[in-house]
Amino acid sequence: MTVTVRLVMVLAFGGLVLSHGMALAGPPTDHLKQYSDQVLKILEDPAMRGEDKRDERRAAVRKVAIQVFDVEETARRALGRHWQGRTPDERREFVDLFADLLERTYLSKIDFYGGERLKYVSESLEGDRAIVRAKVVTKQGTEVPVEARMHQRGDRWLMYDVLLENISLVGNYRAQFDQIIRTSSYQELVRRLKDKRGERLGAEAVRPRRTSK
Repeated sequence: MTVTVRLVMVLAFGGLVLSHGMALAGPPTDHLKQYSDQVLKILEDPAMRGEDKRDERRAAVRKVAIQVFDVEETARRALGRHWQGRTPDERREFVDLFADLLERTYLSKIDFYGGERLKYVSESLEGDRAIVRAKVVTKQGTEVPVEARMHQRGDRWLMYDVLLENISLVGNYRAQFDQIIRTSSYQELVRRLKDKRGERLGAEAVRPRRTSK
């Protein structure tokens, strides 16, 4: 997956939008827009730029993203039929590992943010489910279709899947996880996720720190 594609996923995942408003936008779209100014303010704040601000910048964006993205629901769908056989402790562990995987794979790409914008196209509502269709517009004018799948939780609308050019984030992970479990075991999947987390933490531990001048 190229940096450009991953960045598009970050834009959708984190609700990074300075939108061209869609007429008669409904509550789901409104909820996505609610977080747009917060994230853009972080990314476009001169005080938050630079290598020495990387961890602070990512933490700030993550704090916003988790308010609009239902990681537990996404993890449940990504594990698919294998979710039912898991104990409560196993489910909690998997959600935690999956959240770390998403953050490691996508959230770190905010460092490549280059002024992309999300243009809303349409919204479909059916009960407590919604689909918000949009296009990510690059500074060069390229448009990439993206679709946010959402559900209502109380008075909030949360994303649980993102489709980029009709490729589902949930579906992609579900296929990977299912193959590992079928060819090996659920324990092997957890081991791999833990190993990936360990690699990330190890890399962060040895990464040189730069200070502002």
